Amino acid sequence: MSLTIDTLVILIFSAFVLGIGMLFVRTGRNLKSFFAGGEAVPWFIGGLSLFMSFFSAGTFVAWGSIAYKYGWVAITIQWTMCIGALVTGLYLAPRWKATGALTAAEFIRQRLGLTVQKAYIFIFTLVSVFIKGSVLYPVAKLVSTSLNLPLVPCTIGLGIFMIAYTAVGGLWAVMVTDILQFVVLSAAVFILLPLSFDRVGGFDAFTNKVPDDFFNLLNGEYTFGFVLAFVFYHIAYIGGNWTFVQRYTSVDSPKSSRKVAFLFAGLYLVSPIIWMLPPMIYKAIDPSLTGLDTENAYLKICQLVLPPGLLGLMLTGMYFSTSASANTALNVVSAVFTNDIYKGLINPGASDKQLIRVARGSSWFFGLGMIGIALLVPAAGGIVEVVLSISAISGGPLLAPPLWALFSKRLTSRVTLWITGIGLSVNLFFKVLSPWLLDYKLTRATETVIGVGLPLLLLLAYELWAARRTATSPDYENYERARDQKREDARLAIDPAEAQAIRRQNQFGLRVIAVSLVFTAVMLLGLSFLTTEGRGITAGIAVLVLAGAFIPWRASQRTPDQPNTTSVQQKVTQS
Repeated sequence: MSLTIDTLVILIFSAFVLGIGMLFVRTGRNLKSFFAGGEAVPWFIGGLSLFMSFFSAGTFVAWGSIAYKYGWVAITIQWTMCIGALVTGLYLAPRWKATGALTAAEFIRQRLGLTVQKAYIFIFTLVSVFIKGSVLYPVAKLVSTSLNLPLVPCTIGLGIFMIAYTAVGGLWAVMVTDILQFVVLSAAVFILLPLSFDRVGGFDAFTNKVPDDFFNLLNGEYTFGFVLAFVFYHIAYIGGNWTFVQRYTSVDSPKSSRKVAFLFAGLYLVSPIIWMLPPMIYKAIDPSLTGLDTENAYLKICQLVLPPGLLGLMLTGMYFSTSASANTALNVVSAVFTNDIYKGLINPGASDKQLIRVARGSSWFFGLGMIGIALLVPAAGGIVEVVLSISAISGGPLLAPPLWALFSKRLTSRVTLWITGIGLSVNLFFKVLSPWLLDYKLTRATETVIGVGLPLLLLLAYELWAARRTATSPDYENYERARDQKREDARLAIDPAEAQAIRRQNQFGLRVIAVSLVFTAVMLLGLSFLTTEGRGITAGIAVLVLAGAFIPWRASQRTPDQPNTTSVQQKVTQS
């Protein structure tokens, strides 16, 4: 009976999410509306979507594994994301919005040239497919284990479903489902946490049963050097990852882009504590997990304490948080391919209809690649090894130079390619060749410090050298001229009909969010009658979700029906 209810919950939510994607099938008029929401997405929607884009089942599997083994340090590491978002909100997000570029790749072409853009597109696409493919694996593992389904067909089926609504609906479909997933996941965790404390015997019993060093800020291989390197890594990652840059460029102004990053920072100040306590509690209940079995700690605490229906809700939240992360990457990879390769290099005269067709087709192509990667994760040593290794190898060399270029007038395309190439080569050598040739392997902390620190040191050294020559890069001078011309063209090309269509699209998106929250509240209320434990908590959260539905609904009512071209012109000038 329990398995039937859990399966039914997953199927109902899955059908609802796919239906949401289909609602947006006709909202993508052109690339700007399909990939950037017409650059008029409400900042709080962008911030929540950014938060969920950072989330995945890998958060529960990878970080849950670290929390189970080492305790509080899993929270310490995730707090580096809060610091990274604060720095991004203060300095980086407004800069990205001010570039006027639709994608980070477009800025790289304008600022550093076509050769750099081509190299970065290749590396970014490869890294994105690997990382997001790797995070599809743990949720397929969770669902297959919980529902007794074969892993490979489960991975393929979940992956295909994940791709479907992104290919159909574009950015708004991704963001609306992001909000729904945020609510579902938050509801599930807020139900799980008190039930976990009840099972272990309360907070005092929990703290008495775990190791003495379990609440240390640093523990095991996760040293101060590792955490410090992760601070710099997350400044680069949150501020420069192409997936997240899209959230800063899809709002209406630099001020709104700041708010997107600050909302993310606030959520990551609080959420790691709530997310990571359940696997930490499971350590007190069953300390026997070892090796890759520690990746199952979150699932085991869910299976132990959640009553029928609520386990399905938790699995739904885990799966859709993964799809939020992967779908955002799909949307951006597809945007880069369509805007910067197909339109920029292959067919500059392509019509809007052709571009939307290419965008949807490329979403399927890259999504199938992610499914292939997910099937290979077990052979690579598990999700923790894959995610942290890819981040250490590619994060600094790929993200640091474009961020530096946002501020530097001296960085050139040739220097950018050299620094990226040196950083990737050194990181790959120590990760792949050094253990084989020299029988020497870097610690996790050293690997991260070198991966992030080397590109920054090289960039700083070049900047100081170029400053002594007082040289301004010709690339920067060309970029300034092109940017000023683009602003002027945008000011002259304001289309009142297009502005009104964007307002209608955004108003529709907000209303869909409101209806989705009402649906979620009804589902939670129904589950509260079926549960044997946590009935009051589930019903209370249902009421809160229902009340929360009024926020996007009222926001949609405030969206003006008539275009205000003066306001639009002011925002273009500010950018």
